Amino acid sequence: MIKTNTVIVGASAAGLAAAACLQKQNVDYIILEKQKQVAQLWRNHYDRLHLHTNKKLSNLPFQKFDKNLPTYPPRDAVVDYLDQYAKNQNINPVFETEVFDILREGEYWITTTKKGEKYQSKNVIMATGSTNAPKKATFNGLKTFPGKIIHSSEYKNGEEFKGQKVLVVGFGNSACEQAICLHEHGAFPSLSVRSTVNVLPRDLLGIPILQLGLLTAPLPPRLADTLNASLINFIIGDITKLGLKKSKYGPLEQIQKEKRIPLLDIGTIKLMREGHIKAFGDIKKVEGNLVTFEDNRTENFDAILLATGYVSNLEKFLPENTDRIADLNTKINKQNNFGKDGLYFCGFYISPTGMLREIGIEAKAIANDISKKNIA
Repeated sequence: MIKTNTVIVGASAAGLAAAACLQKQNVDYIILEKQKQVAQLWRNHYDRLHLHTNKKLSNLPFQKFDKNLPTYPPRDAVVDYLDQYAKNQNINPVFETEVFDILREGEYWITTTKKGEKYQSKNVIMATGSTNAPKKATFNGLKTFPGKIIHSSEYKNGEEFKGQKVLVVGFGNSACEQAICLHEHGAFPSLSVRSTVNVLPRDLLGIPILQLGLLTAPLPPRLADTLNASLINFIIGDITKLGLKKSKYGPLEQIQKEKRIPLLDIGTIKLMREGHIKAFGDIKKVEGNLVTFEDNRTENFDAILLATGYVSNLEKFLPENTDRIADLNTKINKQNNFGKDGLYFCGFYISPTGMLREIGIEAKAIANDISKKNIA
């Protein structure tokens, strides 16, 4: 039995930030990571990926992004930043150690790894993120499709799809950037948009939209959306003319009620207006290469890219805490269950002002709470 004050599960941005903050509070910890290096998820992302939040709002505690980087750093720069962060903060995860389960025994948490090792701790910080495993959607007849079907987590770039008609299922930030990437590589992308959506400009008058969002953050989401609506509509235009269905909620209320981030547009809407990216509704059925959509339109495709999101898989680690996991990405849940029994979650709340910024705030709050408990 290996004993420590706190076990951190996961060594990407959330786990590293939590570790750095615990160190500042002189709290001993062990950080467990199933991969052989930090930030493996970032390393696996597609080539074109850039931060969708500006670097000024994306710094983790105690270390800023390099001032020479662009406003929206590319994937490789984010990986380098997290690598340097671990080194500069002297964080040394236990690599290639996958957690099997985490159970409460008396006053302690017992974390068991797949290697059979056991860690006893007063606290556990779950930092595995809400994108722990791909969520692969299924559709009627999908098995009859003869072309390539991949999840967006497997997509690297559009080179292999040059000249092909590719159906991207989804309308999140990754789906829309991958559609741009496909177009840039000579493919013919279409988007299957299953639900109502909101679209925001990434920048407004040269200022990152999320930075401006901090000004209205104290306001109720519906009021903030009302104040911003006219200007956003003027810049984005009528998205229903592109075949999209507008959400009945504004962008901030959508995050609050549906737990979905609006699209931060980096060029998808322009390409849709120009006819380079088509929009369809939900998929009704697939028959070979032929896809029929909910409005009975049909189209032949050569490949399908499932940008259908991820799941956290937290139930696998914490089978006795499913009630707390269910509403994890709500502020109410976070406040009511913060540190209950020494169990903390970092990096799961979907924030309207950016995930990395939120991770930094949460990591500091968790470390402060654990430190106070030690003193008490």
